[in-house]
Order: sequence, then C-alpha cells, then structure tokens
Amino acid sequence: MIRPALAGDAPAIAQIWNAAIRDTTITFNPDEKSVDEVAKLTKQACLVWEDEDRVLGFARYFQFRGGAGYRYTAEHTIMLHADARGQGAGRKLMDAICVDAKNAGMHTLFAGCSAENPGAVRFHVALGFQTVATLPEVGFKFGRWIDLVLMQKHL
Repeated sequence: MIRPALAGDAPAIAQIWNAAIRDTTITFNPDEKSVDEVAKLTKQACLVWEDEDRVLGFARYFQFRGGAGYRYTAEHTIMLHADARGQGAGRKLMDAICVDAKNAGMHTLFAGCSAENPGAVRFHVALGFQTVATLPEVGFKFGRWIDLVLMQKHL
C-alpha cells in the first residue's frame, strides 16, 4: 500500500536510506540521516510503500534548485528496502509521486542517477524519463569519482 509518510515512519525510512549511504553509490552523500532529520522530511512531499505494516520503500520530491524560477521543477529520491526490489513497488511509488507532484503544480521531475547504477537509469527510462545530461566526475565516494546521469520527465 502507498500512503503519505508519517513521522513514525522515520526509523524505517532512515534504515533504508542509511543502508544505501553506507553500502552503495546510488547516493553520493557519505553522511547517514538521523531519525529526527528524516522525521522532518516526512512533513514534505513524501510517500511510503508499506506491506504488512512494514515500510519497505519511500519516494519524495523537492524543488530542483532554489529560487522562484524553479518552483515548478522538482527532483526526486526513491529508495527501496532490499526485500522489496523487483516486485513492482518502485514503479508504483514512482507513479504515485508523479501524480502527487503534478497535482502540486510541478511541471517537470528530475532524477539524478549514479552512472554506477544502470538499473536506475533503465528504471527511469521505463517510466518515461529521458537522459538529458551526463555530468562527468561530479560525485565522489569510496575514494573515486562518479558520473551523474541527469534524467527528466515532463508531467
């Protein structure tokens, strides 16, 4: 089931997010998220995938860049617990976040995918995103430079 995130979901969201921070290059940020930090984010545009009372994924969107000129453009984050991958939860979360963003007045949604995660690029292409740029060596994690694939979808 997909539903709006609640502050009580913060521990589960933080666990999913922090596993990605610790173990992967899907996010370039090396700093783990605190439960309090995540709880604040749940008050913004954030949805969760819940199965049998267990949060197994989340998706959120936020303004792409600062300033009023970007107020109709958003970037998103989507992450799933390892137990939820390959079951369609990601597609359902993305479909829901796209509808939510459009209903909130967003015109364009961006994804920033690590070039080391070709599955994320394929996933976004399947959802109608197009690659608009590859930014070479803009991320640095685990002692190496990583390219960022910037993808866009008009809602």
